[in-house]
Amino acid sequence: MSNWNYADVWEVVADTLPDSVALIHGEKKQTWAETDRRADGLAQWLLDRGVGQQDKLALYLYNCSEYLEATFAASKVGLVPVNTNYRYADDELAYLWTNADAVAVVFHGVFSERIDGLRERVPGVASWLWVDDGTGPCPTWATPYADAVDSGDGSRTAAPWGRSGDDVHMLYTGGTTGMPKGVMWRQDDLFARLNGAGFRRYALADGLEGVRAYLEANGAGMTLLPACPLMHGTGSFTAMECLSEGGHVVTSTSRQFDPVDLLDTVERERVNGLIIVGDAFAKPILRALDQDPDRWDLTSLVAIISSGVMWSEETKQGLMRHHSTMMLVDAFSSSEALGMGSSVSSGTSAVRTARFTLGPEVKVLDPDGNEVKPGSGQIGVLAIGGRNPLGYYKDEAKTAATFRTYDGVRYSIPGDYAEVSEDGKIQLLGRGSAVINTGGEKVYPEEVEEVVKTYPGVADAAVVGIPNERFGEEVVAAVELRSGVDKDSVTGEQIQAYVSERLAAYKSPRRVRFVDSIGRSPAGKMDYGRHRDEAAAWAAVGA
Repeated sequence: MSNWNYADVWEVVADTLPDSVALIHGEKKQTWAETDRRADGLAQWLLDRGVGQQDKLALYLYNCSEYLEATFAASKVGLVPVNTNYRYADDELAYLWTNADAVAVVFHGVFSERIDGLRERVPGVASWLWVDDGTGPCPTWATPYADAVDSGDGSRTAAPWGRSGDDVHMLYTGGTTGMPKGVMWRQDDLFARLNGAGFRRYALADGLEGVRAYLEANGAGMTLLPACPLMHGTGSFTAMECLSEGGHVVTSTSRQFDPVDLLDTVERERVNGLIIVGDAFAKPILRALDQDPDRWDLTSLVAIISSGVMWSEETKQGLMRHHSTMMLVDAFSSSEALGMGSSVSSGTSAVRTARFTLGPEVKVLDPDGNEVKPGSGQIGVLAIGGRNPLGYYKDEAKTAATFRTYDGVRYSIPGDYAEVSEDGKIQLLGRGSAVINTGGEKVYPEEVEEVVKTYPGVADAAVVGIPNERFGEEVVAAVELRSGVDKDSVTGEQIQAYVSERLAAYKSPRRVRFVDSIGRSPAGKMDYGRHRDEAAAWAAVGA
């Protein structure tokens, strides 16, 4: 077994490319040497506060350089970084930090008042690190982050227990139901998975000397801009891989997704890779480009990479009209299963929505664990073998349900359903937890949503099942229209007929309700539970 640890890798990058820029946030540009020094200071400050091996450091931050810097510091001294959703309310925050056994929290100043109201509910948190964002003074119960990072003596910080590839990197994922769960990755396994999908791929057998030799020969890596939050895996994992490649990570100063600001940043920083989450990001970007097609120079962009949510063919085609030489990569992964599938669009050809090439070690299995035959029409669940997470933190039942062994192979099976065509490509149908059973027929919401979203004037859609006395469940669609579209110009009957022309009739929504906003998370994820409740209440009053 290899022994990759992120602090080891990033320290090699800092030693090899000390004057290269590592982190960019607005006008602030931080070199690798400076980032390494600051991370050492923070790591030493945490050790001085009595942290122990594999203690948890929660990151309650918007996108910023400090997020990745603190991740670096945690890895240096064998701590476990814990992502924190900045949209959580008091009860959710208290649950998360208690469940994670957090001993320290790094937070943006804007969250000071909320934290002050719940500190008594998280007695395990001994240290609070305040990141100045201009929203007010540092609370008396916290330490300024700037003081902590400047407290080192300039030497490399190491914990008495050392560090290794067995150290855990934990990602809390909310999913569509239940409380957040911490997905535990060995750093060695996570590094191998992300390296295998990177732009620069190190030979794992060559170790750190291979990294050093590659950087000496090839110099700095790409410039990456995660448009999605670092608190989610799509943003943080791609940023971590970029840093491992000796690249530069750009974070936006805007705390709300602003496509104009994003495109301005792409042009100003000559961004090579843009990370988004499906149409929730791509459609506003496309609208901005369509409205002002000559405003931005996008020639630096090599690829736009989406993960986590389906990305429509129509949107891909629109983006390629503005920059035909870039690649549009649709990566199908989840927190528990990295590298399940991908599709790449380039030139003038956009790959059809939800159609992916299977990744290595990925299979589609039936309920008995047998591989589904291509072209059989049988539906199965996606399963990925090889390097996978250890499981969910303090949740043995969920671990046993997701990580299963067939014929001696341990698979991660998050619950995504798919069909396999004769050519071996998969047609993704969606997460089984949201599947609708209507009259004995299964309807996968994301398949219907992708059709609804191609109707003229539609910005977004959510499809759920609600109780139906005759059919068990009926299909209901919530539809958000584009800004400026006349609400009287689009009817539920039109959308129903449109879907029926493209999918089996039983998949067409029996009811369509129009909403001001679908209300996706900052990472573009859908809250199907909320939409089911709202649709059922709406139907109950005779809508």
